[in-house]
Amino acid sequence: QVQLVESGGGLAQAGGSLRLSCEASGSIFSINAMGWYRQAPGKQRELVAVITSGGSTNYADSVKGRFTISRDNAKNTVYLQMNSLKPDDTAVYYCNAHIVIPVGKYYWGKGTLVTVSS
Repeated sequence: QVQLVESGGGLAQAGGSLRLSCEASGSIFSINAMGWYRQAPGKQRELVAVITSGGSTNYADSVKGRFTISRDNAKNTVYLQMNSLKPDDTAVYYCNAHIVIPVGKYYWGKGTLVTVSS
């Protein structure tokens, strides 16, 4: 059984920072790409950032220069450092990972709420 558990969400003021973490646990053979998505009220879920097992990254245009994704392969954990937060960043943030056990499959966390006040 594989689980992704997010942490680090909460309330921040505009211009502030938060750091999200997501740890994968279970009978994991390997983890390929890991990423963060978000879903704001009334909107579709969208990609925020993704990082490959080799460390290559990709970001949504709306967060480039403000958010940084990183991972610790030894801990099966992915992070999202969010700086210069804006009220538009308010959303539930979901962790996603392609995990091989040994068949590869995408897994989702349950999400963590980030609220940015103006």
